Amino acid sequence: MKRFWSFLLAAVMASSLLVLPAGAADTVRFSDVTDRNTIMAVESLRLMGVLDGYSDNTFRPGAALNRAQFCKMAVYAMHGQEELGLYSTVTIFPDAKPSHWASAYINMASRKGVIAGYPDGRFHPERSVTVGQAVTILLRMLGYKDEDIGGVWPASYMAVGATVGLTDGVGTNGNATLTRGQAAQLFLNLLRADMKEKGSYLSSLGGTVLANQVLVTSSAAGPDGKETAMKLASGETVYQMASGKASNGALNGLRGSLVLDKSGKVLTFVPDAMGVQMTITVASAKAGQITDVSGAVYTVTGTTQTYYNGAEKPWSQVFSWVSAGSTVTLYLNAAGGADYIFVGGGSTASSAVIVYDDGSTAGFGDLTGGATGYKLYKNGAEVVAKDIRKYDVATYSPATNAIRVCDTRISGFYESCSPSPDEPETITVLGHDFPVLTTARESVSKFKPGDQLTLLLTEDNQVAGAVEAKGTVASSNAIGIVREGGRVDLLCGISLTGAAEDGADLVGQLVRVSSTYRGHIGLSRLSGGNAGGNLDVAERTLGQRKLADNVMIFQNGVDGAEAVSLSDLTDGVIPSGRIAYARVNSANKVDLIVLNSGVDGTVIYGRVYIEIASTEVPIKNEAGEDDTKLVTWETIGVEYGNGKRTKAFSMRYDVNGGDYVAVTLNRGGTGFSSLKKLSETKNVPNSAWTSESLVTIGGRTYTVPSNVLCYNRDMKMWVTLAEAHAYAEQCSIYTEGGYVRCIEVKR
Repeated sequence: MKRFWSFLLAAVMASSLLVLPAGAADTVRFSDVTDRNTIMAVESLRLMGVLDGYSDNTFRPGAALNRAQFCKMAVYAMHGQEELGLYSTVTIFPDAKPSHWASAYINMASRKGVIAGYPDGRFHPERSVTVGQAVTILLRMLGYKDEDIGGVWPASYMAVGATVGLTDGVGTNGNATLTRGQAAQLFLNLLRADMKEKGSYLSSLGGTVLANQVLVTSSAAGPDGKETAMKLASGETVYQMASGKASNGALNGLRGSLVLDKSGKVLTFVPDAMGVQMTITVASAKAGQITDVSGAVYTVTGTTQTYYNGAEKPWSQVFSWVSAGSTVTLYLNAAGGADYIFVGGGSTASSAVIVYDDGSTAGFGDLTGGATGYKLYKNGAEVVAKDIRKYDVATYSPATNAIRVCDTRISGFYESCSPSPDEPETITVLGHDFPVLTTARESVSKFKPGDQLTLLLTEDNQVAGAVEAKGTVASSNAIGIVREGGRVDLLCGISLTGAAEDGADLVGQLVRVSSTYRGHIGLSRLSGGNAGGNLDVAERTLGQRKLADNVMIFQNGVDGAEAVSLSDLTDGVIPSGRIAYARVNSANKVDLIVLNSGVDGTVIYGRVYIEIASTEVPIKNEAGEDDTKLVTWETIGVEYGNGKRTKAFSMRYDVNGGDYVAVTLNRGGTGFSSLKKLSETKNVPNSAWTSESLVTIGGRTYTVPSNVLCYNRDMKMWVTLAEAHAYAEQCSIYTEGGYVRCIEVKR
C-alpha cells in the first residue's frame, strides 16, 4: 500500500506543470480575456513572467496545459529563473534532455522537490495536468508535506487547498483537466497565500513586499526613462519594472502588494482578494451612500478610505466632489458596504485618441489593442457612436473593457511648461499643472508660453491634445463653484487657486472660468442655457428633453450652490421659473441643471427664534398732554447654523421658539413668503439608523441629506451628525416628505 501511494504521489507531482508556448512577449492585452478576475490574475502573473499569451494576441483561457508548461510557471512563481543556468546541461529524465525546450525548468523544479517523475523514470512533459495535480504542486511550494495532508488523493489535497485559499475561483473537482485560465487564478492565489511556516509566500521570494498599497498607475516615467514604472498612492516614489514589460493598466486602482526584487525593482503587483470589487458609474454620491446609474445603492461611511486626485482621504472629504457621471471602483465587504473606494474607475490613461469627426470611432481599435465587445461611455453615461463629437477625447479602460469618452475642455493663457515647449511633460494653465500624455506632446508642442490655447482633457484630467482657443468648436466648457479665498473647484475635479476676479461676490456660485494673462482667473456667473420647460422629476424630463443618466443638479441656496440628486427633489414638477440654467449634451439630453431654491427666493430649514421688537408711539396722557408709550411685539426668524440666521420679521405665524420649520424668503428679503412646520418624531434611537444617510422610523425609511442640520439643545449650538450621535442615544427628527431636514439631541 505504501509503495502504491508513493507511486500515485509521484504521478500526481509529475503530471501538473505548465509553460505557455513562446509567443508575443510584449503583448499586454488579450482579446479573448474578458472576465474581471481572470484579467487581474493574468496581468499580475504576466508581469512576473509566470505566463504569457500567443502571437495572435490571445490568451486562450480555456485551453488545457501540459506538465512542461506548468513546470515553467512554477519556476517563475518561485522567482527562480536566475538559477536556470545551473540546470540547463544536466539530464534527470531521459525524455527531458538538454535539447528539450523545458529541460532547465523541469530539472530545477525536480531538484527543488516541487515535481517528480513516473516510476518508469520518465517525466512525460506533454501529458495534461489536472486541477488536483496542480493544487498538490502548489501546496508543496507552500511547504506542505504528505503527513500534513492525509492519505486520500485528490480529495485531501483539495480540502487543504481550499483551507489556505488556493482553490478560490477554481472549483472543487480535482480530477478535471486544468485550463490556462484556472492556472492563472491558482498561481495568483499562491502569491496571496501564507507558507505553512515562516510568513507569506511573497516574503519567501527574497525581495521586499510593500503590502496594503493602492496602485495609482503602471505607466509612470521610471529611472530608465520608460513609462513602465509603477506609482503607489502612498508616496511619490516610482518603481521600475524588473522585466521591462509594460503593464496594460488592468491593475491600476487596485489595493494589494507591490513585490520588489533584491535590487528594488518590481517583480509584479498582487491585488488583494478583498471582497467583491466592481467599477460603477455614479448617479449620486452622499456622505453615507453611493447610487449608480442603474439605481443600485452602496453603503459608505465618512471614514472609508478613498483614493482621489492623487492622494488617499476619508470619504467625508471627497464625496461632495464625486459628481454624477464619475467612475469609481468599489471594494465591497460581505455586508455590501464599501471597504475602499478608488475614484476614477481604477484606470489611469496612458494614451488617448482625439476624435476629429462627429460620430467617428477612428483609432479606437488601436486603444483597445484588438479587444472587442467594449462598451462606450461619454462623461460617465453609456452612449453610442453617434453621440461622439469632434474634439472629444477617448481612452481605454482594460479593467472594465470600456472606451471612456470625455469632452472636458479648458481654455486659457499658456503660463509655463516642463521641461521644454518641444517636449512638454506638464503644462500650466489657470495656475494648474496638467500632465501631458506622450501621445499629446506633438500637438501641445505647436504652442509656446504666452499663447492662448484650449486643452483637450481625458477623464482623469490629463492633456490629450491642444488646439487654438479661437476659431474652433473646441471652446472651453470649464464650470466650477467659487470658494472662499479665491479657490474655484471645477466640476471635472480640479481645484484652481489664484487671483479670481470678482471672486468675493461670487462665493458659492456656479461660474464659467477663463484666463487671458498670467495669474488671471476670470469668472462669470452661470446663467441662460437651454432650459425650455418644467422639470418633471418622476419622468426624468426637462420640457421635451430627457435627462442624461449622469445628470448633475445644483440648487442655489442661502450659502451658494449645493450638489443634489433627483431623489433630493421632493417636488414632482419644478416650474421653469426655478430653473436658472440647463445644459444639453451631444445626445440632446440635459446633463447639467441649476435650480433656484424657491418660487420667490430661498428655502431655509432651521429653528425658530423669537425676538421682542419695540417702539415708542405718541399718545395723550390722562392730563391731555403729549406723551409716548412703549409698544412691544414678537418678531420671528430662523436660525440655521452657528452664527447663521435670517432677520426677524414682524409676521403672524402660529409657531413658537424652538420649532423646526421650512421658510421661503421673498425676493426683497423683507419677510417670509411661506413658512411651514416640519413633521416631528421624538425619541428615535440610534439603532434606527441604517447608515449616515438613511434612518427608518415606524417602518418608513427617510433619506438624510449630507448637510442635514443637527442642534444640541443642551449646549445650544449646531453640531455635526457624528457629534449628535455620539452625544445621545436617541434624538428628535424633523422631516419633510421623505427627507430628514433637522435633528435635535439632548440628554
